[in-house]
Amino acid sequence: MEWMAWTLPTALFFIGIALMLCAMTVWELVSPNMPRKGFLPMETTRGDRLFIGLLIAAYIHFAWLGLTEWSVWGAFAVALLALAATMRWG
Repeated sequence: MEWMAWTLPTALFFIGIALMLCAMTVWELVSPNMPRKGFLPMETTRGDRLFIGLLIAAYIHFAWLGLTEWSVWGAFAVALLALAATMRWG
């Protein structure tokens, strides 16, 4: 039986997701939000934009790995910018 290799980057990824969810929960409790419309074609809340941003980041990584030979750190930088833009202006 093969087990998943829990490397440091894998652990940091899941810790980062958990910290984002905790921060979003605290933010929502301190400052409830109202849905708003940005560049996305529908009204979204902060949680919606986080979810959509994480999906966009995943697709950027898949495309990067499948279409280029470049370092995955470039995909990380592009995905982080896309997530930040989605959260801010989405």
